[in-house]
Amino acid sequence: MGSCAGLYGRLAEREGNDSEPQAHSLDNQSAHWKNAVGFWILGLCNNFSYVVMLSAAHDILRQEQTSRNQSHAVLLADILPTLIIKLLAPLGLHLLPYSPRVLVIGICSAGSFILVAFSQSVTISLCGVVLASISSGLGEVTFLSLTAFYPRAVISWWSSGTGGSGLLGSLSYLGLTQAGLSPQHTLLSMLGIPALLLISYFLLLISPEPQNSGREDETETAARQPLIGTEASESKTGSSWDLSLQERWTVFKGLLHYIVPLVLVYFAEYFINQGLFELLFFRNTSLSHAQQYRWYQMLYQAGVFISRSSLHCCQIRLTWVLALLQCLNLAFLLADVYMSFLPNIYLVFLIVLYEGLLGGAAYVNTFHNIALETSDKHREFAMEAACISDTLGISLSGILALPLHNFLCSLP
Repeated sequence: MGSCAGLYGRLAEREGNDSEPQAHSLDNQSAHWKNAVGFWILGLCNNFSYVVMLSAAHDILRQEQTSRNQSHAVLLADILPTLIIKLLAPLGLHLLPYSPRVLVIGICSAGSFILVAFSQSVTISLCGVVLASISSGLGEVTFLSLTAFYPRAVISWWSSGTGGSGLLGSLSYLGLTQAGLSPQHTLLSMLGIPALLLISYFLLLISPEPQNSGREDETETAARQPLIGTEASESKTGSSWDLSLQERWTVFKGLLHYIVPLVLVYFAEYFINQGLFELLFFRNTSLSHAQQYRWYQMLYQAGVFISRSSLHCCQIRLTWVLALLQCLNLAFLLADVYMSFLPNIYLVFLIVLYEGLLGGAAYVNTFHNIALETSDKHREFAMEAACISDTLGISLSGILALPLHNFLCSLP
């Protein structure tokens, strides 16, 4: 009996030991999916609020019969705050911990909804645009730099979420207003979006594993802790807290071979979107001018979403090829606007979808490549610094696209 008891005891001990790796594996899988879903929601909410609010601002400006100069003011309020934030972020944003930044993002996002919903003047509407721009710009810098402390797979999830926001944001606003809700009630109904962003960050994301931890039990403990109440991700170890200005400049110069192509991609695609979409008008179709424009925007957003979600099956190292192809897209469509040689709108539909695919692929692959090639110490700063690429490209395209649009409209 004693030997049987000993045998059963050893079997029970072996089963207990075997269950430990299984439990650890389940914990890791749970943390992986929580982080994946968390970053997807963060990407969705960060850009969703911006897309919806900007559409509403344009509706209100149209109701107030604004001039073209005031429409240009919307574009300025849309891009300037984000540009300033992204220019200054690599210099000192790391001094502010992540949690307060996320609170500011949520407050600005909610504030943009409320201001535009109750707007009685162009000035208030523009203030709402500014708040949305601050929320979106600060959010992109914050969450992309936060990916430096997580497995690289979260970059794909974040990018997919931002791609989905273009489609879901525009469709939800259009759908609710078409269903009979006023722009004001539509905006107020979407105040849950900033709340969802805060819930995703504070309650869903799992604190990243300490990068300098050599003891497995500490790592396991950290992997089970939610971000709220912990600042593991804000540890100075492995972050950009201790980088000198010289180190920052050296890292930034090393990023230029990724930053420049992404700037060119966004310059070309937003030149197309801002300057050419309205001029690509076909009369041999049942679609009205406004419907054609909406189809262009929808197909573009669909292409962006598909390619930003494609990192698991398609990874591209030579992002300058994407920049070259996007510039060829711009040249081709510009030539068609001037000479009108395309026979029907369906060819333009394919080109616009292709434009979105190129833009989304350039975004997700640029940040994935940066994560691959930078050290743990430099990765957070590198992500912050590279964020300027898309906004700089959009700003440059806005400077040139609007005058060219007016010039082409003036041609006989």
